Amino acid sequence: MTTAFDIRPLGRRDRPEWDALWRDYLAFYGATRHEAVFDLTFTRYTDPDRTDMQAWMAWDGDRALGLVHAIAHAHGWQDAPVTYLQDLFTIPEARGRGVARALIEAVYADADEAGRSNVYWLTQTGNEQARILYDKIAQPTDFMKYSRV
Repeated sequence: MTTAFDIRPLGRRDRPEWDALWRDYLAFYGATRHEAVFDLTFTRYTDPDRTDMQAWMAWDGDRALGLVHAIAHAHGWQDAPVTYLQDLFTIPEARGRGVARALIEAVYADADEAGRSNVYWLTQTGNEQARILYDKIAQPTDFMKYSRV
């Protein structure tokens, strides 16, 4: 594997590779989703008329190295919308090569171009490997996520 890779927007032709990456991402977090959710999610991220949901993939030639999903939404405390980086995953062989950083930077660039200066995301507190990168490129907050059960 070379050290070079490309980041490009998710396209309809990327479905098989995206499926595999998203399944691995979900497995990392112990989650599964029905096939209908895969279809709906992929359709949303590849719909050219949607500007609120964007996705990019990292590639080494024809090999998919990682993915990132981002959702733009309004914010109650400011005029400009914000970007939620919802999913980020790289294959184990790609870790340490700058792939995750490049995927995050693609989200940052998209947000900047659209005038959304605030980009945020969540991760598990025990995701120490990812947090080493996150601590270098973003500010941690002291907020805790709660979810209705």
